[in-house]
Amino acid sequence: MKRVVVGLSGGVDSSVAAYLLKEQGYEVIGLFMKNWHDDSVTISDECPWLEDSNDALLVAEKLGIPFQTVDMSEPYKQRIVDYMFAEYECGRTPNPDVLCNREIKFDVFMQLALSLGADYVATGHYCRKEVIEIGGKPVYRLLMGVDPNKDQSYFLCQLSQDQLSKALFPIGEMLKPEVRTIAKAQGLVTAEKRDSQGLCFVGKVRLPDFLQQKLLPKEGAIIEIPATWHGYAERAEQRLFECYEDELKYLSQRYVYQPSDGKRVGTHQGAHFFTKGQRKGLNVGGTPEPLFVLETDVNENVIYAGQGHTHSGLFRSALFIKKEDVHWVREDLRLQPYENKDAMVRIRYRQPLQEAKLYAVPDGLYIHFKEPQSAITEGQFAVWYEGEELLGSGVIA
Repeated sequence: MKRVVVGLSGGVDSSVAAYLLKEQGYEVIGLFMKNWHDDSVTISDECPWLEDSNDALLVAEKLGIPFQTVDMSEPYKQRIVDYMFAEYECGRTPNPDVLCNREIKFDVFMQLALSLGADYVATGHYCRKEVIEIGGKPVYRLLMGVDPNKDQSYFLCQLSQDQLSKALFPIGEMLKPEVRTIAKAQGLVTAEKRDSQGLCFVGKVRLPDFLQQKLLPKEGAIIEIPATWHGYAERAEQRLFECYEDELKYLSQRYVYQPSDGKRVGTHQGAHFFTKGQRKGLNVGGTPEPLFVLETDVNENVIYAGQGHTHSGLFRSALFIKKEDVHWVREDLRLQPYENKDAMVRIRYRQPLQEAKLYAVPDGLYIHFKEPQSAITEGQFAVWYEGEELLGSGVIA
């Protein structure tokens, strides 16, 4: 009888994951991760983790499985929150949910589970795992969830073969309505509970408010860049390059603006609170089309914005990932320098997959898109797929 530790989050997905594993004959233990208890950084008096942990306890009691709350707040602060603040401070936009899976759920939490004699760790993610054999050794494939509206493989894009070998995703073959139906039939308290929208296990915090606790507000200018700015025409010109790598290097560069390139249309409270492609929060009225953030300059504390979601400043056709930030889930498929591969890529969760070419160079990996992409954002993860399999990912440089 294999032992599985389930990360019970107090939501319906992990509740049903635990139920299914018990039905399959596993010895199931439920653990709730308390990842945050710094009250100086919550926004409201409500205590979401307490409510979630109570729901997780009620589910465990209903299923008749052992349950415990484990305090992960120290490693979570060190590995996730401190990293988040550092990234925002230098003008990048991190993805804490991807990191939480790599660093907390499938590392610190997994080590704890294994120390309890567990064979596997299970979560309520909508994704699937498959084992194939290559050269007599098992190789683990990470596949999209069957429910196209809920597929969460993106958030697991940084897992290693070792982590995948001990991971189970019991609801990956199911649609969300099926999961709720099972929860209802079993009388689980989480059956009708809404999906959480907060930071990974931190709960209901609004990101700008969360960041303002640590990053001090500082007034700066919002500069509107016209669609006719000379840099766009220059980038669009046909050029001759000595090699493909030179072309990709050129296409993946950020646009560099100066305040003199546009007009001042308002003020903001800190460039590090904003991200590329953002529309809300600029609070500038009177323009024919809404303003979108094109670039942020955290050193000069300037935000550059442009009118409309088709503004040229939002689009680039290539991106670069540094060598140390390139991660292959399928190590056996890793590209060597100057090898290329066609793949389907997304640069944010829920973005429809985009046709692209991966091109490896000695110091990293370029991704060249068939169609220019809006708001390629430094610090976010680009993730590449072949069919329904997630092959690898990397932090956009």
